[in-house]
Amino acid sequence: MEASRRVPLLLLAIIGCSVSLVCHAQIPIPARTDGFVYGGKPPAWGETVVVEAFFDPVCPDSRDAWPALKKAVEHYGSRMSVVVHLFPLPYHSYAFIACRSIHTVNKINPSFVYPLLEKFFKCQEGYYNQPTYAKSRATVVDEITKNLVASIIGETNLATYKAGFNDSQSDQAARISFKNGCARGVTGTPYFFVNGIPINDSGSPLDYKYWISILDPLVGMM
Repeated sequence: MEASRRVPLLLLAIIGCSVSLVCHAQIPIPARTDGFVYGGKPPAWGETVVVEAFFDPVCPDSRDAWPALKKAVEHYGSRMSVVVHLFPLPYHSYAFIACRSIHTVNKINPSFVYPLLEKFFKCQEGYYNQPTYAKSRATVVDEITKNLVASIIGETNLATYKAGFNDSQSDQAARISFKNGCARGVTGTPYFFVNGIPINDSGSPLDYKYWISILDPLVGMM
């Protein structure tokens, strides 16, 4: 009996160690800081108010949150920096594909990132779960390429885009973006940090007046 009890206990110990190793695995460190700077103003810690936004390109709330944040950037100019991190929600079937697409065009030219993100926001209803339910992954990727990407990057860059979309780098970049959000406690989109501190009302669009109420005192202290 004593020997038979040791076996299950040993198995439990092995499983416990395995779970511990998985939970404490090092998140891959990217070659550059995750995220895309909006407006060409890199974050300058201590010199600008830095807003980080976690968006899913096919999330309606992310879409609705962007115009107000964009307006705030235009209002504060060089006193404010915005970095958008991509966070593909697992229950949006083609969110990861959309994020890979944006990482891929970034490699071609960083100036393509925000036009494509806004294009996804404008046309995202065509890539929700229900409209794509009966379509293959290849079909949806082809539609994204033709309907969204081509008009932004131009026909001459399409071959590079298609090749880049199928390499491991865009896949790895999208995974790192997701893991970065998870490590920082992001649970949905949109999710916001101001100077590294999470905003309590994250998870739903914030209107322009709300942003002004948060940012005005901070900008005034710069």
